[in-house]
Amino acid sequence: MRADRLVSLVLLLRQRGRLTADTLARELEVSTRTVLRDIEALSAAGVPVYAERGRHGGFALSPGFRTELTGLNHDEALALLTAGSGRGELVFGLGSALASAMRKVVDALPESHRASASDAAQRFLVDPETDLLSRRPVTEEVPDTVMIEVRRAVLAGHKLRIHYAATGRPPQWRTVDPIGLVTVRDRGYLLATRSGEDRTYRLSRMSAAEELPETAQRPNRVDLDRIWRERSAEFLSGGDHSTVLVRVNPARREELLDTALAVRAEEPDADGWLRLEVTFQDSRHAEWALWQLSTDAEALAPLSLRTALRNRADAMTTRYGDSS
Repeated sequence: MRADRLVSLVLLLRQRGRLTADTLARELEVSTRTVLRDIEALSAAGVPVYAERGRHGGFALSPGFRTELTGLNHDEALALLTAGSGRGELVFGLGSALASAMRKVVDALPESHRASASDAAQRFLVDPETDLLSRRPVTEEVPDTVMIEVRRAVLAGHKLRIHYAATGRPPQWRTVDPIGLVTVRDRGYLLATRSGEDRTYRLSRMSAAEELPETAQRPNRVDLDRIWRERSAEFLSGGDHSTVLVRVNPARREELLDTALAVRAEEPDADGWLRLEVTFQDSRHAEWALWQLSTDAEALAPLSLRTALRNRADAMTTRYGDSS
């Protein structure tokens, strides 16, 4: 909306001083011509914005033009700035809105809090792109056009038509009643019902979406946390999922959990290792995951998994055992 863009333009000039039209266009994700029209609109509305000519010129606001929100204390501002410093652009396509909100938070701070809160937030890093082992998270791409339509339908309470590809099946159009959106480890899901039946759709598998004018059939109030727990439990108890008992070196615990669907139980073992009951997609998935950990993991049950791993180890020994 243009009103929001005009506010963001003013906040950028307040916080960063003189900026060129090209810089403003990049920050606001619009064309330079749009920025120039917005500058004219602000001037016409009485906002003291002026142009400075020359090589280092640009647009700036008259000194002292600002408002303050005195109800926000230092720790509250720090919490908001820290939360906004994470990978918020991945959350339901709200990256631009998050950037705009953070500019407003900084601008609204009293002068006594502004510099210290901004500096302190730089000392915190939330969800970096890689961990200490240089592993990058798996980020699923969702087209902006899809995310916008899904988000609108969820918030408006309208039916939603999606072009969705279920696992191992060609994409099909289906109409659903959206309930809410959930993000887990940078993966987004739509909780919905279809013909009265519970459904969970991964956003990355949607190639198109359309908000419909019809009202969705859903309760007025919803407890997404409870619904997600129930659907997770149902997912883990169905299908061909494989639950195994495994011992693992604590140093490799996170690697194991990164490949598993869920951890049902965990306790320390006598030798300092960990004993876990873990669920995998199927037996082949379990075999692959434990093989990656080499001698830092030991499958205890089921026996079929131990046999599969032993057979794989025997095959490797046969292949490399004779070096003469």
